[in-house]
Amino acid sequence: MGSDAAQKPPGSEKDAVRQYWDAQPCGTKGAQAQVGSAAFFDEVERVRYRLESFILRLVEFPRWQGKKVLEVGCGLGTDTLQFLRAGAQVTALDLSPRSVALAAARAHQAGQTALFLNGDAERLPFANETFDLVYSWGVLHHTPDTPGAIEEVRRVLRPGGTALVMLYHRRSLLAFLVWLRYGLFRGRPLSSVSALLARHMESPGTKAYTCAEIQRLFAGFRHVRVQPILTPYDTRRPLYPLLRHLLPNAIGWFLFIEAVK
Repeated sequence: MGSDAAQKPPGSEKDAVRQYWDAQPCGTKGAQAQVGSAAFFDEVERVRYRLESFILRLVEFPRWQGKKVLEVGCGLGTDTLQFLRAGAQVTALDLSPRSVALAAARAHQAGQTALFLNGDAERLPFANETFDLVYSWGVLHHTPDTPGAIEEVRRVLRPGGTALVMLYHRRSLLAFLVWLRYGLFRGRPLSSVSALLARHMESPGTKAYTCAEIQRLFAGFRHVRVQPILTPYDTRRPLYPLLRHLLPNAIGWFLFIEAVK
């Protein structure tokens, strides 16, 4: 966390996170079409799976046909729609009311139906052992109590259920570049990577983890697999198609976690 995190009154950091994503729901930045239009949603989907094509391979949306799926942090509903198209029974939740509204509009435009809720990952409004899958891509590192949110994921999963989660990787090329830009090049070489990410990476308080820390966070699960993924965000995007064959996934910005309860 940033150095002033302890001075903030309770709830203020989460309010700041909510306000950040309400102002710019994930995927809207750089979009050319009018937000909320069919062209906008098509553009967001096209860009997402061009930049992060590995999502389709790792999540295997058709695998969840007929299953009860909870998406924690649905954003614009792009992945939500893939679960719906695959025939899953989907509940989608997000801290940002604007994101929930846009995700619901996306599903409606596509002729799909899901339950969309404005809610808190740290206090999931569901009974124990409700879902076959809890999915959360790039979300839980933004909430102040990430361990509490992961425990909530475990709680609402049925025995044998699966959590598919992506969290940021602190020992990554991108995290190192953040330290160079905001630490070393600004005359603050002793600044910790964690503090710099919390201050400069997306919403306030953003966290990143090592693989060993992930294993501890998911210690309540009986099986945990952690896979670093090199992403276009680790390099200049035009260079990614070349560099992804030269650089190891071990220094990638994403950590993909598959955890079985």
